[in-house]
Amino acid sequence: MKVYKVEVTRDGKWWMVSIPELDGLTQARRLGETEQMAREFIAVETGTPIADVVVDLGVAVGAVTDASARAEQIRKDREEAARLESLALTESRILAQCLAKENVPVRDIGELLGVTFQRASQLVNS
Repeated sequence: MKVYKVEVTRDGKWWMVSIPELDGLTQARRLGETEQMAREFIAVETGTPIADVVVDLGVAVGAVTDASARAEQIRKDREEAARLESLALTESRILAQCLAKENVPVRDIGELLGVTFQRASQLVNS
């Protein structure tokens, strides 16, 4: 399946959607509409069913030429942070329960884990 490179830039109140390979240009009011506008343009120009049109969007706004790449990295970082947060919660729960079995007070468990004693109690009892 062919992937069309699409360049999206801001021009006043509009997003300009350029498809260099087809020497095509269309526009959208919202960034969220740009992919659909590009796919529709490509489908009409090439006679390809819109469901078969795949695009690779690149967004540049003024001096920020790498907005798409930076946004993608941020999304990946958020996913990694969520994964690590889940891992930390699981490990905190396990440690809190192990310490409680050794008769360590929940206030001390909280101190060790860097959480309130109320949160430590929740971890022990979860």
